Amino acid sequence: MLKLYNTLTRRLEPFTPLNPHKVGLYVCGPTVYDRAHLGNARPYTVFDVLVRLLRTTHEVTYVRNITDIDDKIINASLQTGESIETITRKTTVFFHEDMAALGNLPPTIEPKATGHINEMIEMIELLLQRGFAYAQDGHVLFHVPSFPNYGTLSGCKCEEIIAGARIEVAPYKKDPTDFVLWKPSTSEQPGWESPWGRGRPGWHIECSAMSFKHLGINFDIHGGGQDLIFPHHENEIAQSTAVYGIGTFARYWMHNGILLVNGEKMSKSLGNFITIQDLLSQARGEIIRFALLSTHYRQPLDWTNDTLMQAKASLNRLYTALEGFVGENLQQIDQDVLRALQDDLNTPLAIARLHELAREANKKEKGQAKEEIQARLKASAAFLGLLQCSSEAWFKSDCTQGLSSETIEELIMQRRVAREAKDFKKADQIRLNLEEKGILLLDSAEGTSWRRK
Repeated sequence: MLKLYNTLTRRLEPFTPLNPHKVGLYVCGPTVYDRAHLGNARPYTVFDVLVRLLRTTHEVTYVRNITDIDDKIINASLQTGESIETITRKTTVFFHEDMAALGNLPPTIEPKATGHINEMIEMIELLLQRGFAYAQDGHVLFHVPSFPNYGTLSGCKCEEIIAGARIEVAPYKKDPTDFVLWKPSTSEQPGWESPWGRGRPGWHIECSAMSFKHLGINFDIHGGGQDLIFPHHENEIAQSTAVYGIGTFARYWMHNGILLVNGEKMSKSLGNFITIQDLLSQARGEIIRFALLSTHYRQPLDWTNDTLMQAKASLNRLYTALEGFVGENLQQIDQDVLRALQDDLNTPLAIARLHELAREANKKEKGQAKEEIQARLKASAAFLGLLQCSSEAWFKSDCTQGLSSETIEELIMQRRVAREAKDFKKADQIRLNLEEKGILLLDSAEGTSWRRK
């Protein structure tokens, strides 16, 4: 039985979907104004594993939105001189490329905020009619004191929010904690006609409208990073349940832990801001994915200078256990791997089981028994989006750096010629040069093979 930690109830709970055969999942997607960074990659990789797991037993509708109207996008347009349409279009393409490189499957539905303005306006009108919102100076705001259940998800109380200064103070607010549902746009800013004048939506109303449109008033799981619990997800709950009633909206709330870089919060000001593009220039996407899954999703993930190296070394061990395996009809996923994932997505435990299978495979002589373990290892890892190529391809290819296969083969031939001519000094130098570049030569009676470290 699948158990998930529900942020709303603060406990581990058996997962029971609304429909015994279908699951609805909404994950807050990217704001497309810049390249995706490492912090973005973690939730999308975590929820990719959840979707894979849920699809073993249910039909899953996975909704992950694109926020393509936001002040960050407007500011990026002003700074670069590029149009908003150009920025959002190219950044969305970059995002899709990065997610594919990490092995993340595309969502079932990927709604864009700009395609749901009418739904947002309708929702805001209902909030006004029911006394939870008010219009002032071209703005429409949700009146937090009108909603007694505010703070249920985050545990934040209004007086604590004010004391913590985590709010925008503005003259058009009745209460400092009130948040924007609609804001006016200047002639230079993107905007849509509304009952309150030309303007654009606030961030929080976007996700409420899109989740309602594609999953309905009630759905199973809402996910995102821990940093979204307050204010984004808290505000989503307030405005959505104010419209449709307490007990509606998402039933399970899942949040991944924060990401640190060498023990510090990632930020451009600290110079430790890492994009997926940066990482893909250093390592293959599968290595990055492995690193992201090596820590339990609810725990903080500290990305150090050694993280990629450790992940690559672990994958090397797993791929080594697959040497000689050419089977196509993979066995079912290992039950211990499944049990680990069913325990609140315990990916570190699942990976530990992969290493156990690798050790079992390494102990076996070539034959059916070894191939059966290799098949189980391959199938179980593939379920996690890992071990996606053959052992030979893994050790001989490197799409990010290093010598090409053709160059390596040429140097091996030169070494063979030198050895035949008894020029062992030159032969040894070729071997050492290759080793410095991460290439190991393996001499045997059949000849010389090679692999990348």
